Amino acid sequence: MTLTDTAVTATLPERLAAVWEELEEHLARVPVLQRLEAGTVTIEDYRRLLFNLRQQVVDGSPWISRAGSNFDIAHFELRSAAIHHAEEEHRDFLMIERDYVAVGGTLDELRAGRKNLGSEALSGYMFTYADRPNPTGLLGAMFIIEGLGAKRAAQWASRFQEVLGLADNQVHFMRYHEQADAGHTGDMDAILTSGLLSEEDADEVVRCAQVVARLYALQLEELDR
Repeated sequence: MTLTDTAVTATLPERLAAVWEELEEHLARVPVLQRLEAGTVTIEDYRRLLFNLRQQVVDGSPWISRAGSNFDIAHFELRSAAIHHAEEEHRDFLMIERDYVAVGGTLDELRAGRKNLGSEALSGYMFTYADRPNPTGLLGAMFIIEGLGAKRAAQWASRFQEVLGLADNQVHFMRYHEQADAGHTGDMDAILTSGLLSEEDADEVVRCAQVVARLYALQLEELDR
């Protein structure tokens, strides 16, 4: 079944919900998250996760800004939302750096790191897509990334604290994104249901969500590679 065929029988939120279910299935097979769930995760696992996330999070605000600059005046609402979102996101990597140091890492090793295979693919896709004229499909990327913050970050933070005895200042990045991304998803949901998007736009949103969901899970699977 093609994206267009699916659009005939399901609304955009329903189609995105199906993508989210697929993401959950991929996350359930990620080794570090399996260890987290089982209670066998280590402090080294947590440092590795922060190390790998930081390399990709640094790119977040730049690709959002680039997307905003490529929306024309007919897409003013999306341009405005992207610019505002980029401003809110551009310091996020600093929270990861503070958490990393708080659990025994050093800034020198963290800042000397590079993206893993999944992060390279994810960032490359995001920047390439953001260069398109009116890159509306990136709403699908935001659905995945902001959804992870709103729906999973606090759960992961609580579990890391439970298993490893971490303090709040050692999981600040994840804790912060529970609330911040919940607000972002609310703003995005308003756009997705506003009637601003054509059927073609909706197809692009779903396709982008599918790609980003797979690449984000790959990023977590390929820690340090």
